[in-house]
Parts: sequence; structure tokens; C-alpha cells
Amino acid sequence: MIEIKNLTKKYNEQTIAVNHLNMTIQDGDIYGFVGANGAGKSTTIKSIVGIHDFDDGEIFIEGKSILEDPVNCKKELAFVPDSPNLYDNLTGLQYINFISNIYEVPLVIRRANIEKYGNLLNMTSKLNDLISSYSHGMKQRITLIAALVHEPKIFILDEPFVGLDPTATIQLRKIMSEHAKKGGIVFFSSHVLEVIEKLCNKVAIIHHGELIKHGKTKDVLGDKNLEDIFMEVQND
Repeated sequence: MIEIKNLTKKYNEQTIAVNHLNMTIQDGDIYGFVGANGAGKSTTIKSIVGIHDFDDGEIFIEGKSILEDPVNCKKELAFVPDSPNLYDNLTGLQYINFISNIYEVPLVIRRANIEKYGNLLNMTSKLNDLISSYSHGMKQRITLIAALVHEPKIFILDEPFVGLDPTATIQLRKIMSEHAKKGGIVFFSSHVLEVIEKLCNKVAIIHHGELIKHGKTKDVLGDKNLEDIFMEVQND
């Protein structure tokens, strides 16, 4: 479970990126996080994973505080940022093994998962190529493999579908669905509203740092679609 309590992040006195945000993300959730550029999505996500500090509130990952116990919190999760920032002088496989070493993934498990996700995301034949030779989409796929190799309970993804081709997009959606069915957590932001509406059992809409709507997708939508709800929030 992820518990976000009264999260507030200010960049200065005039810029409040996230304002007293409260959310609970439960085991088995695929939770979509929606908002315009600058609404506070990435700030919230980076606070959850321990990249950003924040001015007020608390975040608990599986009952542990990200402020007081960041290392053990990070062991529970995988984070995929909106823009892959990798080491160009490494091969894809070297980078995945580097991440595996940080998480102390046993060789048997890492090899099985590299094979599994490499095949699913069509990267097996490219693993020994330098990252500098990869396209944006290939870097995104390597980031996903590296994030999943240690079998985290919690997936945190910021715009994960950007740069992926249709095949990789379909496979990632399957990975996310299967993970939630096993009791894992998937929390992700996306501008692809149709994907969120179809994939997520819960959704949250953030606007100017304020959580406007959140809860079960069917309850948030009512008899409308997510695009209509999103535009109502933007125009209110």
C-alpha cells in the first residue's frame, strides 16, 4: 500500500506544485494519474519515489516512511521516469546487470527476468548493443526491463508509453495488468486518456497541484468518458 498524507511541495512562495494531497493506493490497484503539463503529476511521483523532498506531509510505502526509511521504501518499488537517462557507454545488458547488482538480485532470478522481459519487449537481440545506439523507444524498454528485474511489488511509472511502439505498448499493458492481478500495485501518469480509462480500476485527476477527483474509475466517470471529465476540470 502507498499512503500519501497531506503532501505539499513548494518551489517558492508563489509556486505550489502540490497542495495538501491525500491518496491511498491499495494492493491490486492499477491507478491512473491524470493532469495537464505542470499540474503536479511528476512532482508527486518523484516525491513518492524519494527523488524530491517536500515541505509538508508524509508518504508511506508498505507502512514505511519515505522520509525516515528511504532505502527500504525504494526496495519495494520500481520507478520508470518520463525521460530515460541512461549510461550511453554501457550496453543494455550491462546497465540491467548494474541495476540488478544494486538490488542484489540473484543470478538465477535476474537471468530469468532478463530473458522474460527482453523477449516480451523485443529487446533480446539488442541487449549487447551500446545504449548510445538506441532510439528513445529502445531506451524506454531497457529502463522497463531494468526496473522489473528485481520483481518489485510496486510499479511507479511517469508517462511509460511515450516512445513505445504499438507492440511494446500492448506488452507493457499486459505486464501491468498481470502484476495487479497478483496483488501488486501499478501507479502511473499518462496523457493517453483512453488507455487509463480502459486499463485502470482507479483514477485521480490533479489540477494546479490540487487533487480534484479520485477513486474508482467507474465512480469518477459516471456516465461520461475520461476525456469529458478531464476537459471539464481544465475549463472549470
